[in-house]
Amino acid sequence: MTPAADVVSPARRSEIMARIRSCGNKTTELCFMAIARKRHITGWRRGITLPGKPDFVFPRERVALFIDGDFWHGNPRKYRLPTSNKSYWRKKIERNRRRDKIVNRTLKSMGWRVLRLWESALRNEDAVAVRIRLALRTRA
Repeated sequence: MTPAADVVSPARRSEIMARIRSCGNKTTELCFMAIARKRHITGWRRGITLPGKPDFVFPRERVALFIDGDFWHGNPRKYRLPTSNKSYWRKKIERNRRRDKIVNRTLKSMGWRVLRLWESALRNEDAVAVRIRLALRTRA
């Protein structure tokens, strides 16, 4: 079965898509919060203003936690390039990866430890808890 042709012009489609705003990564954040509460990991905050807008911040230990989406940040084990518009998506994911590296360097230069988890890693709750505890203990 072939996909139906788009009924609007490319310019109009771009205009429509530009109006769509992100809702954040709510499901991954809720999943992490459930893991943290279940494993009694405390001290995290959300909405702290830092470069890159970390999903969770442990201010006392100065640990910034990002939960990166497998697709949007190009998880090498999970990411699959879409079959259409490959050039666009390759560049988009590469820009995201470069921005992540810049954010990591910036936060580290400010004295923060940066921890990045893939969204697919949240399936292994024990491993996530171990990584978080290790990061928090290392900074303490």
